[in-house]
Amino acid sequence: MTAMIADTLALPGFVWVLVVTVVAGVVYGFAGFGAALVYMPVATAFVPVEMAIAAFGVTALASLVSVVPRAWGQADRRNVVLMIVVATLALPLGIAVLRLNDVTTMRWAVLAVTTLTLVALVLGWRYKAAPTRVARVSVAAATGVVGGATGLVGPIMVLFQLSGQEGVARARANTLVFLTITGLLTVPLMAMQGLLTVEAVVLGLILIVPYGVASRIGQALFDPDMQVLYRWVAYVIIAAAIVMGLPVFGE
Repeated sequence: MTAMIADTLALPGFVWVLVVTVVAGVVYGFAGFGAALVYMPVATAFVPVEMAIAAFGVTALASLVSVVPRAWGQADRRNVVLMIVVATLALPLGIAVLRLNDVTTMRWAVLAVTTLTLVALVLGWRYKAAPTRVARVSVAAATGVVGGATGLVGPIMVLFQLSGQEGVARARANTLVFLTITGLLTVPLMAMQGLLTVEAVVLGLILIVPYGVASRIGQALFDPDMQVLYRWVAYVIIAAAIVMGLPVFGE
């Protein structure tokens, strides 16, 4: 085990992976999403994509201790749990869509819808009534399908939360709990598919403490009274996700 830790620490670019993990933790603790968006582009420059995804899945376990307990107390727990269950059940369908359809077309379609929704929110659009259970189930199902087919999960959930009348504290808490739990549920799926290697687990465990501490720092920086700042930070992160999700960068 000691030798494996030493080998991991000796990986080319490990310092950069560590740095980006800390930045991702701060972003996630503050905004409630966006960690993978920050982490993946840098991490995959130094380690294989499969290893980066699996390692980050292990590292994200820190969120269960660092930020989820506080967010759980602020979240709309019944509806969030409902959405987690629906999204998890829809995930295999998304994977099937990925296998049966052209992924580039799917990504363009998702990005187009996300962009239009983001523009509407920036211009001030909000839905006036509280979302119905049918609406929540529909959004959760879409999130699961889109997540399985394209990997774009966070922006859809965040746009749904920000488009309502709830305060940013609850919107952030709902998003954070939803993304943390659904993200962690992918770890056993990766293990069943042989993607959760020992090397990935070791890397993830090494990064778990820095990520956890960083997410606590991000949580401390969040001020629910600064709603305008929070919304614009969220908008910028989503816009960055849209740009980085353009199929031209994956070809």
